[in-house]
Amino acid sequence: MNSILLAGITPHPPIIIPEVGGRETEKVKNTIEALTTLAEEVKECGPETVVIITPHGTVFRNAIAVNGQDQLSGSLEQFGAPQVKIQVSNDPDLVDTIIREAETEGILGVELDQEQAINYDISLNLDHGSLVPMYFLQKAQVEASYVHVTIGFLSCPEIYSFGKSIQRAAQKEGRKIVVLASGDLSHCLIPGAPAQYNPAGKEFDSKMKTLLQEYNVEKIMNLDESLVSSAAECGLRPIIMALGSLDGYRVESQVLSYEGPFGVGYLVALLRPGKFNEEDEAGERYRREEQQKIKAQQEKESIYVKLAREALETYIREGKKPELPDPLPEELRDKAGVFVSIKSKGQLRGCIGTIEPTRDNIAEEITQNALSAGLSDLRFPPVTSEELPYLNYSVDLLMPPEPVEGLQNLDPQKFGVIVKSGLKTGLLLPKLEGVDTVEKQVNIAREKAGLNPGEKADLYRFEVKRYY
Repeated sequence: MNSILLAGITPHPPIIIPEVGGRETEKVKNTIEALTTLAEEVKECGPETVVIITPHGTVFRNAIAVNGQDQLSGSLEQFGAPQVKIQVSNDPDLVDTIIREAETEGILGVELDQEQAINYDISLNLDHGSLVPMYFLQKAQVEASYVHVTIGFLSCPEIYSFGKSIQRAAQKEGRKIVVLASGDLSHCLIPGAPAQYNPAGKEFDSKMKTLLQEYNVEKIMNLDESLVSSAAECGLRPIIMALGSLDGYRVESQVLSYEGPFGVGYLVALLRPGKFNEEDEAGERYRREEQQKIKAQQEKESIYVKLAREALETYIREGKKPELPDPLPEELRDKAGVFVSIKSKGQLRGCIGTIEPTRDNIAEEITQNALSAGLSDLRFPPVTSEELPYLNYSVDLLMPPEPVEGLQNLDPQKFGVIVKSGLKTGLLLPKLEGVDTVEKQVNIAREKAGLNPGEKADLYRFEVKRYY
């Protein structure tokens, strides 16, 4: 018999809980009916443990968090319904085995306990991403222990592999489990939506609904990153982890409902595993494909990006700066302000730069800023040697800034912006994901400068040459 009895995809808006939504629940009755059906199916298959994957617990940049408390509890008090309380038993043996199995894939799993809650200043209470589906399970009188998993900002292949670790752990523990991916789709479906309207939201949701109906894991794993980012979703990674838990199974997929009356996409689906076939396992292939994509990018990278990448890699692996080319290529001899940006699996990993040249040439400027971006950006921990194969770089050469009189002279797709007020300075590069208006660009730059609302500042614009 399969270790995975059933998997499901559930939204988690507290408004679908009657104690929270009241009369508003009428607008989401399809979602409520579908979740009731899903909960009844879970009860019918009789799992020993339900694994809930949420995007709203403690999220780490480079790890997956698993709640290690003996009892898992929480309430919807922050949503005005303190009477909605849930307390369930954890499955500590399964938690430990999941983390050990993830380690064999090179993925860090963090078991959260009271000591770590103090160290990280985090709460171990159940988040609404888990409480909402658990509410329907308890209503259906599902009797099971639970494992609470929170996604991290890892790559899709790594998230998928962690799901595979859940599968293997259930097999090793002889546990019959249900896996639920809790996540909403786009948050920008209509004007007034939580993330503001963006037509990419409907496109993303439509694709996800179709791909899940077809159970096309390949295309879900390779959705366009810009579309995903523009859709402002919180469900893709939980869904991918659930798909990973089904790796190797023949799956019958059924979308029970989809609606978005409040501007957020709510999709409910059942994924029923059938026969297991080792030849259908794809986890390792997804990891290899990810590495191949990065290698292909490196083969096409510009001289500027190659210098930035080799500077950081040499310093981390050998503890020293690399020797600059001698003689320097002509492109690296001039002086310019330079920004080096580093991304890991689609997420910013570091960005440091200089508005004006501070070194003898562009080569030295790039080298120093690459090291600073990877090791000294205070928003992130220093890059580790294990991360190096998964990093993408871009280098921006800044043209001299020029003053502008008003917002009408700015364009976030063409110009970067600098705001200055005394010693306070904030800079934002052009062509950044999610920065699609002049107002947003200037407001972010003002925040970076630490300016108070209404505080006067001078505006400058600059052009960049961006290299990959």
